[in-house]
Amino acid sequence: MTNEFNNILFKGKQAKIIMALSDKNQRWYLATLAKSANATYVHTSKFIAKCQELGIVEAEVHGKIKTLRLTEKGQSIANNLISIASMLEAGNANLQIAPKSEHLEKQEK
Repeated sequence: MTNEFNNILFKGKQAKIIMALSDKNQRWYLATLAKSANATYVHTSKFIAKCQELGIVEAEVHGKIKTLRLTEKGQSIANNLISIASMLEAGNANLQIAPKSEHLEKQEK
């Protein structure tokens, strides 16, 4: 989600956090999740707390260690985000921008 279209529709870091959590092969801790989304630990922690309130993310505590995972609702949201991001990236690949001179000529007409 690095292109400009994704940043218009989504808050980049939050979307990256949700999409990262959809990778079930990874054990997600707040620190690793923050790093994967290029976000601060504090930002990630606050966002995850809000996601827990909304029933999107749940935490499992193993002693002092807390792992995070998506709920069924959260997985559905992540799948939709991934699908939309893919469509936007595919659309961006097909986007052709006219050279500046052509664009100006069209405006003058």
